[in-house]
Amino acid sequence: MNFHYVQHVPFENLACIEHWAKEKGYTITSSKMYADDSFPSIGELDWVVIMGGPMGVYDDVQYPWLKKEKKFIEQAIHHGKRVLGICLGAQLIAHVLGAKVYANSYKEIGWFPVSLTDSGKNAKLFHQFPPTFTIFQWHGDTFDLPAGCEHSAYSDACVNQAFTYNENTVALQFHLESTQQSIEQLLIHCGHECEEGGEYIQLPVEIRSQKQFILENNRLLCLLLNQLENAGSTNY
Repeated sequence: MNFHYVQHVPFENLACIEHWAKEKGYTITSSKMYADDSFPSIGELDWVVIMGGPMGVYDDVQYPWLKKEKKFIEQAIHHGKRVLGICLGAQLIAHVLGAKVYANSYKEIGWFPVSLTDSGKNAKLFHQFPPTFTIFQWHGDTFDLPAGCEHSAYSDACVNQAFTYNENTVALQFHLESTQQSIEQLLIHCGHECEEGGEYIQLPVEIRSQKQFILENNRLLCLLLNQLENAGSTNY
């Protein structure tokens, strides 16, 4: 199995996903966009995971590689690969599926509850999740639900927290993959956003004080990855 991920900035890596993929014995490769890496042939891959980043889906002028990445994601979805998008990755999936991406009414930074929709509760990919769970957030943008997708989760601050497309593509606005180390990296590089204040923005001390949620977030993500693995790849 070939597991490929797209990384946009040095401080947002696979985090706990790497441990899961290594335990499965997958061959792990990456395209690090900040290092001007290229993309492999879609036919060589079984998984494509698109990580987060501080840029937006429409920032093509500042980040010219976004155009190539969008085509790569579109190909991965079209060819039935197992595709997972996290935060910016979720927004990019929504965009290539034809939905609008735009600034959310609120920024969400910190630990907040997310609830499954009725569709999410009935989906195989989320059937082992509790109805409501506390997750780590760091985003300012959101997206409309693309046509043909199932709305899977929502929060008070953001309606579209997760969706699925067929059985092979999952988009998560939130960060189940976060570890204590990866959260610290976000606080180091993007912590100034916490100073903006807002109903759904927590201060660094508050974020660090809730690290007890990390292991449960990672457990839920592994459940999701196991289900996505079992969904298979259509390879059409």
